[in-house]
Amino acid sequence: MWRKLHLVYSFFVARRVFSHIVTFTFYCIVIPTSILVPEVTVPKLGVVYIPTTITILNSVGTPSSFHLIIFWIFFENVMSLHRMRATLSGIFEVGKVNEWIVTKKLGSSSKAAKTEESIKRTCPSIINRVLLAELGMSMYLFICATIDFKYGKNNYFFYIYPQAVAFFIMGLGPLGLVGTVVPN
Repeated sequence: MWRKLHLVYSFFVARRVFSHIVTFTFYCIVIPTSILVPEVTVPKLGVVYIPTTITILNSVGTPSSFHLIIFWIFFENVMSLHRMRATLSGIFEVGKVNEWIVTKKLGSSSKAAKTEESIKRTCPSIINRVLLAELGMSMYLFICATIDFKYGKNNYFFYIYPQAVAFFIMGLGPLGLVGTVVPN
């Protein structure tokens, strides 16, 4: 019984719930917000040493991609936003839980001739093709990094500027900057 409880806690609770929420809130909310409130200081142990150790331990399993670890860190922080939203919407049974489309099925419908009406329905506007949550986080991180660059004493902008760029690129991902674009 103890082994089953340990498995449920370790895998489901710690790795699937808490890890995403803690990653997103700490790296994308707490550290940038600590720049806006000068009285708050985050110790170097919490900013540098512990996250570096955890990242290195997570990346040991994929030694062939060790040279991409910096990009992987920024991508994982962006994906923690998606995972956190999916976790919270799943726990609280909020709408849009089952709407994450992983792959687009390209069967005989892609070869069929499209009418003018179906083209109007399938061509979304630009506002439907950008991810506003990522662009909002990008703007917030960019403002925090700029304030830290101009007035700050911690030099967090070295980390926050690239993180803002990662959120910006992922926010414009549906426009064809990230992933595979399927030709019409």
